[in-house]
Amino acid sequence: MEVHTDFPERLKPKTRLFAGDARRPLTVCSARLHKDGLLLAFEGIGTPEQVGLLRNQLLYITAADRPSLPEGEYYHHQILGLRVVDETGQDLGAVTEILETGANDVYVVTDDNNHELLLPAISEVVLEIDLPRKTMRVHLLPGLTSDG
Repeated sequence: MEVHTDFPERLKPKTRLFAGDARRPLTVCSARLHKDGLLLAFEGIGTPEQVGLLRNQLLYITAADRPSLPEGEYYHHQILGLRVVDETGQDLGAVTEILETGANDVYVVTDDNNHELLLPAISEVVLEIDLPRKTMRVHLLPGLTSDG
């Protein structure tokens, strides 16, 4: 499998995963590194035909099983959908996409008129993330908006 997690070490025997859009439950029997990915074996999956049904499927874990992140770091699914306001409280829209760049992520904020604002995920811009209130407070640096 291709690995799209920052925590591949959690994919070990007895780990419970869910495959595809149907979230088919699977339990890992064995895991080992292979080239740029992992080879996984699952309980009850033994024939090439059974394995073939898992081809091109994403594997998921439950939110309760995800590793904790250091303070100030967030999973993308926690950021997507947050309402974004500037320092004066003006609503700028919601985070609709996260672009991963080499230096830092960029949050795509879309307002009610479908205008997009690109905000670098840096401490000079992102002042506060309040997950319980589902908001992000930002400082708009010069050049980030068409105004300035």
